[in-house]
Amino acid sequence: MKKFKLKNERLVFTILIITLFMVFLLYYNLVFSVVFARNNFANEMIEISDENESSIFTIQKIILYSSANAIDNSQDQSLKDMSINQFTDISIYIDNTNNSSELTNENTIKELYIDNIVVTSNADRGTKLLNYKNPLDFGKYKTIKEPENHRIDFNIVNTNSENESHDYTSPTFYTDCSNPISLGYMNQDILTNYAISQDANTVSFNGKVLEEAKINLEDINYTLTFKIHIVNNLNQKFVYNMKLDVDLDDDNGGIYNGYVYRGKSVSGNEYRFFKEI
Repeated sequence: MKKFKLKNERLVFTILIITLFMVFLLYYNLVFSVVFARNNFANEMIEISDENESSIFTIQKIILYSSANAIDNSQDQSLKDMSINQFTDISIYIDNTNNSSELTNENTIKELYIDNIVVTSNADRGTKLLNYKNPLDFGKYKTIKEPENHRIDFNIVNTNSENESHDYTSPTFYTDCSNPISLGYMNQDILTNYAISQDANTVSFNGKVLEEAKINLEDINYTLTFKIHIVNNLNQKFVYNMKLDVDLDDDNGGIYNGYVYRGKSVSGNEYRFFKEI
């Protein structure tokens, strides 16, 4: 039997080492890295769970006031060229006394902002937006603008002197959570060029105008989602994913009667702010 002799044993040995290394690297990527990532993820989840075992901040109460308005755009104020707008004023109260009734760096606010604002409805009618609204104008029709960079940043009031000098025209929140987050939702120009019928000589400047203009409430009911971010005075970060399903109708006619006022105190784990790690 004829024997073969390798001409370059060193080259063969080098190729063998490289092949073994590549096999080991492939095995590591397919097995060890997956196990390591799984264990790392499990440890992170345990840490997050431990950090959120007791919540510092929770949603305490939500108040919604919904109505509508008609804007007369005709030069002679003849009510022959109106745009119909629907608005909802929102007050969100935060409870910071779950762990302590005293004010500490842990349960007081250093920073507060809202982002990831999304509005969905059954029909694409009007221009929908959400922004801060002066709490002194709660329940009143006031135009609002789209927030800059789709984010609402609140000025934090820390002292009585700051409170006395503040006029609330810009987003305002107290460090001790003693005032609500005040927001305004607006659906502008749901209907444009609206004119009252010849049989009518008046128009309602509230929710009744939606019925007079034959606007289907199912079309303008909406779901509002956004994130509330909090940074406390220990620089710890918290977030809450808010979801509001706003139904303008009820068995008694809802907003067609002029306005809808709804308020509820809330409790449970689903209303806790989530501490970020």
